[in-house]
Amino acid sequence: MNSNTHVIQVTNVSPSTTSEQMRTLFGFLGNIEELKLFPPDDSPLPVTSRVCFVKFHESESVGVSQHLTNTVFVDRALIVVPFAEVDKSFAESPFLAG
Repeated sequence: MNSNTHVIQVTNVSPSTTSEQMRTLFGFLGNIEELKLFPPDDSPLPVTSRVCFVKFHESESVGVSQHLTNTVFVDRALIVVPFAEVDKSFAESPFLAG
């Protein structure tokens, strides 16, 4: 696990939660570089739970954001964990190609 990661993974996100709501919640903890919510807000698929990835400008925000674990947001207790960033050169390796 990369201890200097800038990314968190948030699971057990309510299906009715929007990316804007997640951006507002985690924006209080640090400057957000990127936020991705899966499935996306405009997804036609029915979902029972969502997953969100938040990339902060500062790695310190990752540690602070973990304190939101078990916080009920909308109607679910969030689970927040650090997420290891993958080196782009490794991700593009021919060994990982299908």
